[in-house]
Amino acid sequence: MKNFLLVCVFLLLIGCQKNTPKQHLNSIIETYQNHKENENQDFPLGDYRELSFEKYATFCDSLLTELNTMDSTLFNEDDLISYTLLKFVLNETLEKFKFKSHWNPILSDAGFHSSLTYQVRPITSKKGALNYLKKLKAIPDYIDQQTQLIRKGLKVGMGQPLVIFKGYESTYDQHITSTAEENFYYSPFLDLPAPLTPEEKDSLQQAAKKVLLEEVIPTFKFVKTFFEEEYYPNTRQTIGVSETPNGRAYYQSRINFYTTENLSPEEIHQKGLDEVKRIRAQMQAIVQEVNFKGTLKEFIEYLRTDSQFYAKTPEELLKHARNISKKLDEQLPRYFKTLPRKPYGVAPVPDAIAPKYTGGRYIGTSPDSTDPGYYWINTYNLPSRPLYVIPSLTAHEAVPGHHLQGSLNQELPESIPQFRRNLYLSAYGEGWGLYCEFLANEMGIYTNPYEHFGKLTYEMWRASRLVVDTGMHVFGWTREQAVEFMADNTALSLHEVNTEIDRYISWPGQALSYKIGELKIRELRVFAEKELGSQFDIREFHEKILEKGTVTLSLLETRIVNYVNTLKKSNLN
Repeated sequence: MKNFLLVCVFLLLIGCQKNTPKQHLNSIIETYQNHKENENQDFPLGDYRELSFEKYATFCDSLLTELNTMDSTLFNEDDLISYTLLKFVLNETLEKFKFKSHWNPILSDAGFHSSLTYQVRPITSKKGALNYLKKLKAIPDYIDQQTQLIRKGLKVGMGQPLVIFKGYESTYDQHITSTAEENFYYSPFLDLPAPLTPEEKDSLQQAAKKVLLEEVIPTFKFVKTFFEEEYYPNTRQTIGVSETPNGRAYYQSRINFYTTENLSPEEIHQKGLDEVKRIRAQMQAIVQEVNFKGTLKEFIEYLRTDSQFYAKTPEELLKHARNISKKLDEQLPRYFKTLPRKPYGVAPVPDAIAPKYTGGRYIGTSPDSTDPGYYWINTYNLPSRPLYVIPSLTAHEAVPGHHLQGSLNQELPESIPQFRRNLYLSAYGEGWGLYCEFLANEMGIYTNPYEHFGKLTYEMWRASRLVVDTGMHVFGWTREQAVEFMADNTALSLHEVNTEIDRYISWPGQALSYKIGELKIRELRVFAEKELGSQFDIREFHEKILEKGTVTLSLLETRIVNYVNTLKKSNLN
């Protein structure tokens, strides 16, 4: 009897332990993560049926309801971060479903069809080759699912404006080839790894040619017909998302998500104007420093047109970017306590997407992949890619920007939930990238006034976004007004100005995240430096910014304030 009672008490204690707030939270997180892992097993490229979106929204709503019953004051810091971030992520899923954003999977520089190019990676094993073949075979069904959603969006006026689609045919025409061998999607099969036998290589190549000719190329012919005969004729004439159904409310939801803060369009617009004024004064000082005889506008035109500021060949541009990358690598230990294990490469943006693509971007890989991360440089249209902005671009996209932050995020300890290790929030990630452009100045990366001006023009670019994004989507600005504002205030090439404005039109609110995030990080650094004085350690400050991975700006502020207060208290003792 005594042993029986002991067993009962033991089981009761176990039951109580499972019902602790921490265990309850972990159970919800595990349910969420398991669903994310299992939901697309039958769809190699993802399940984009309407029913799938409905089921997932219902699932997220049930988890959010359960989280809202919990007392978050009982959590330690890690659990509170996980709790807050999961609520944020679940709420975003519900917001996107409410506004039917899945009915509009098209951007000026990306889209449901062009995003498939990210699946094209070097093949390193037979298993990898077979998985890639599965994805190629899934393309027709994937495209069919997406176009069904887009048709729903067109019916209710959610299509993108026609003005952003100039040159968009490049996103599908290049994949309509007469042979499989010349198709971009076949390229991984051109250099299969040595462990494969000649017979295996031949078998895989023949299978790839068959699926390209019979399924992939015909599907891109359908994509071309869909856009040119069905989509473009039904696009909207207005550019502001406020002109679409529930557009103003949708734009506010995008502000809340991309900035992770509750700011109004009016507040953001004014922040942008204030920043533009401040940065413009610094630009003017450089014009005087180099003894340029003319106005700031004339100086910008000089930078846009003088051949000394541009590479002559794609190879020259890539070499310059690689050189800056190595200079930044050298400085990292002086500014960071923890560095990522995964390396990165510098490579050109694929020709298939380069014409409508930004000047550069970071492309990460999964933690278990043998591929490095990649810092892509756009070598298309070289007269629009000034060399003086490469230091800023490299610091932002490679290190200490996206590669360092993103890789560290993936390499967080296993005690951090998987969803956090995979999480990306623009205010944090892009805010960090822009802060790193500022940090690169301390690292000695800008070596002449023109590169300093390049840093300022990139900062001005992000400040101008606050003005033009809100201007177009809320305050009735025309595309021409936005282009003129950006052209007058930055030294970006006119090609980049136009591609960027089209991006903001098609992706409301995302452009706000960069400057809002950077302002918060710099504000927190000023606070820490002022409060800690000689005790301030730049490596420790960066560790506190990065060590818990992606967080909202309010969570980040809480972390830094607690860090400063704790250190001050320990110094007093």
